[in-house]
Amino acid sequence: MELFTPEIGLVIWMFVAFVLLCLVLGKFAWPAILSMINSRGELIDKGVVYAQEAKQHLDNAKAEADKFILDAQRRQAEILREAARLKAQIIEEAKEAASVEAQKVMDAAKLSIEQQRKEAELQFRNEVSSFAISIAEKLLRQKMNDDKSQSKLVEQLLNEMETKN
Repeated sequence: MELFTPEIGLVIWMFVAFVLLCLVLGKFAWPAILSMINSRGELIDKGVVYAQEAKQHLDNAKAEADKFILDAQRRQAEILREAARLKAQIIEEAKEAASVEAQKVMDAAKLSIEQQRKEAELQFRNEVSSFAISIAEKLLRQKMNDDKSQSKLVEQLLNEMETKN
Protein backbone atom coordinates (compact mmCIF):
# COMPACT_ATOMS: atom_id res chain seq x y z
CA MET A 1 0.00 0.00 0.00
CA GLU A 2 2.86 2.18 -0.05
CA LEU A 3 2.00 3.26 -3.52
CA PHE A 4 -1.32 4.58 -2.43
CA THR A 5 0.06 6.45 0.55
CA PRO A 6 3.32 8.15 -0.42
CA GLU A 7 5.53 9.80 2.16
CA ILE A 8 5.52 13.52 2.51
CA GLY A 9 9.18 13.92 1.40
CA LEU A 10 8.43 12.17 -1.85
CA VAL A 11 5.42 14.38 -2.39
CA ILE A 12 7.50 17.52 -1.80
CA TRP A 13 10.24 16.40 -4.16
CA MET A 14 7.66 15.53 -6.75
CA PHE A 15 6.07 18.94 -6.25
CA VAL A 16 9.48 20.67 -6.59
CA ALA A 17 10.25 18.66 -9.75
CA PHE A 18 6.83 19.53 -11.11
CA VAL A 19 7.29 23.25 -10.41
CA LEU A 20 10.78 23.19 -11.95
CA LEU A 21 9.44 21.36 -14.97
CA CYS A 22 6.60 23.90 -15.28
CA LEU A 23 9.09 26.77 -14.97
CA VAL A 24 11.46 25.32 -17.59
CA LEU A 25 8.55 24.51 -19.89
CA GLY A 26 7.00 27.94 -19.25
CA LYS A 27 10.30 29.68 -19.91
CA PHE A 28 11.43 27.74 -23.00
CA ALA A 29 8.76 25.39 -24.39
CA TRP A 30 5.52 27.34 -24.01
CA PRO A 31 6.69 30.43 -25.94
CA ALA A 32 7.92 28.20 -28.77
CA ILE A 33 4.72 26.15 -28.77
CA LEU A 34 2.57 29.28 -28.61
CA SER A 35 4.53 30.96 -31.43
CA MET A 36 4.17 27.84 -33.54
CA ILE A 37 0.45 27.69 -32.77
CA ASN A 38 0.09 31.40 -33.64
CA SER A 39 2.06 31.02 -36.89
CA ARG A 40 -0.03 27.96 -37.73
CA GLY A 41 -3.19 29.97 -36.98
CA GLU A 42 -1.97 32.82 -39.20
CA LEU A 43 -1.15 30.30 -41.94
CA ILE A 44 -4.62 28.81 -41.61
CA ASP A 45 -6.16 32.32 -41.72
CA LYS A 46 -4.13 33.12 -44.83
CA GLY A 47 -5.22 29.82 -46.32
CA VAL A 48 -8.84 30.68 -45.59
CA VAL A 49 -8.37 34.12 -47.20
CA TYR A 50 -6.66 32.55 -50.20
CA ALA A 51 -9.43 29.95 -50.45
CA GLN A 52 -12.07 32.70 -50.33
CA GLU A 53 -10.18 34.67 -53.00
CA ALA A 54 -9.82 31.53 -55.09
CA LYS A 55 -13.53 30.81 -54.69
CA GLN A 56 -14.30 34.38 -55.70
CA HIS A 57 -12.00 34.08 -58.71
CA LEU A 58 -13.61 30.76 -59.57
CA ASP A 59 -17.06 32.31 -59.31
CA ASN A 60 -15.92 35.22 -61.50
CA ALA A 61 -14.36 32.82 -63.99
CA LYS A 62 -17.52 30.73 -63.98
CA ALA A 63 -19.65 33.82 -64.60
CA GLU A 64 -17.29 34.93 -67.36
CA ALA A 65 -17.32 31.43 -68.87
CA ASP A 66 -21.13 31.45 -68.79
CA LYS A 67 -21.06 34.85 -70.47
CA PHE A 68 -18.71 33.51 -73.15
CA ILE A 69 -20.89 30.43 -73.60
CA LEU A 70 -24.00 32.58 -74.01
CA ASP A 71 -22.14 34.82 -76.46
CA ALA A 72 -20.91 31.77 -78.39
CA GLN A 73 -24.44 30.32 -78.48
CA ARG A 74 -25.79 33.66 -79.71
CA ARG A 75 -23.11 33.77 -82.42
CA GLN A 76 -23.84 30.16 -83.31
CA ALA A 77 -27.54 30.92 -83.66
CA GLU A 78 -26.71 33.99 -85.73
CA ILE A 79 -24.37 31.99 -87.98
CA LEU A 80 -27.02 29.28 -88.38
CA ARG A 81 -29.64 31.91 -89.31
CA GLU A 82 -27.23 33.45 -91.81
CA ALA A 83 -26.44 30.01 -93.23
CA ALA A 84 -30.15 29.24 -93.59
CA ARG A 85 -30.70 32.60 -95.28
CA LEU A 86 -27.77 31.98 -97.64
CA LYS A 87 -29.07 28.47 -98.34
CA ALA A 88 -32.50 29.83 -99.23
CA GLN A 89 -30.92 32.56 -101.36
CA ILE A 90 -28.69 30.07 -103.20
CA ILE A 91 -31.64 27.75 -103.78
CA GLU A 92 -33.72 30.66 -105.09
CA GLU A 93 -30.89 31.80 -107.37
CA ALA A 94 -30.43 28.23 -108.62
CA LYS A 95 -34.18 27.98 -109.31
CA GLU A 96 -34.11 31.27 -111.19
CA ALA A 97 -31.03 30.21 -113.17
CA ALA A 98 -32.65 26.86 -113.95
CA SER A 99 -35.84 28.64 -115.01
CA VAL A 100 -33.88 30.98 -117.29
CA GLU A 101 -31.91 28.05 -118.71
CA ALA A 102 -35.10 26.03 -119.21
CA GLN A 103 -36.66 29.01 -121.00
CA LYS A 104 -33.58 29.26 -123.24
CA VAL A 105 -33.79 25.55 -124.00
CA MET A 106 -37.52 25.86 -124.71
CA ASP A 107 -36.94 28.84 -127.01
CA ALA A 108 -34.15 27.00 -128.81
CA ALA A 109 -36.36 23.94 -129.15
CA LYS A 110 -39.24 26.06 -130.49
CA LEU A 111 -36.89 27.71 -132.98
CA SER A 112 -35.49 24.34 -134.01
CA ILE A 113 -38.98 22.89 -134.39
CA GLU A 114 -40.08 25.92 -136.45
CA GLN A 115 -37.02 25.59 -138.69
CA GLN A 116 -37.59 21.88 -139.12
CA ARG A 117 -41.26 22.53 -139.89
CA LYS A 118 -40.31 25.09 -142.54
CA GLU A 119 -37.72 22.75 -144.02
CA ALA A 120 -40.28 19.90 -144.08
CA GLU A 121 -42.85 22.23 -145.65
CA LEU A 122 -40.33 23.34 -148.29
CA GLN A 123 -39.33 19.74 -148.96
CA PHE A 124 -43.02 18.79 -149.22
CA ARG A 125 -43.64 21.63 -151.68
CA ASN A 126 -40.62 20.60 -153.73
CA GLU A 127 -41.81 16.99 -153.84
CA VAL A 128 -45.38 18.06 -154.71
CA SER A 129 -44.02 20.35 -157.43
CA SER A 130 -41.85 17.56 -158.75
CA PHE A 131 -44.83 15.19 -158.81
CA ALA A 132 -47.01 17.82 -160.44
CA ILE A 133 -44.40 18.50 -163.12
CA SER A 134 -43.94 14.80 -163.67
CA ILE A 135 -47.71 14.30 -164.02
CA ALA A 136 -48.02 17.34 -166.28
CA GLU A 137 -45.16 16.09 -168.41
CA LYS A 138 -46.80 12.70 -168.80
CA LEU A 139 -50.14 14.32 -169.66
CA LEU A 140 -48.54 16.65 -172.16
CA ARG A 141 -46.70 13.83 -173.87
CA GLN A 142 -49.86 11.91 -174.05
CA LYS A 143 -51.84 14.82 -175.48
CA MET A 144 -49.03 16.03 -177.74
CA ASN A 145 -48.58 12.93 -179.74
CA ASP A 146 -49.39 14.63 -182.94
CA ASP A 147 -48.07 17.86 -184.50
CA LYS A 148 -51.46 19.53 -184.71
CA SER A 149 -52.02 19.49 -180.93
CA GLN A 150 -48.53 20.82 -180.33
CA SER A 151 -49.04 23.81 -182.61
CA LYS A 152 -52.43 24.53 -181.11
CA LEU A 153 -50.90 24.55 -177.57
CA VAL A 154 -48.04 26.84 -178.62
CA GLU A 155 -50.47 29.32 -180.21
CA GLN A 156 -52.67 29.29 -177.14
CA LEU A 157 -49.70 29.98 -174.83
CA LEU A 158 -48.53 32.84 -177.06
CA ASN A 159 -51.99 34.37 -177.03
CA GLU A 160 -52.11 34.19 -173.23
CA MET A 161 -48.73 35.86 -172.98
CA GLU A 162 -49.82 38.69 -175.30
CA THR A 163 -53.00 39.33 -173.31
CA LYS A 164 -51.08 39.51 -170.02
CA ASN A 165 -48.64 42.08 -171.40
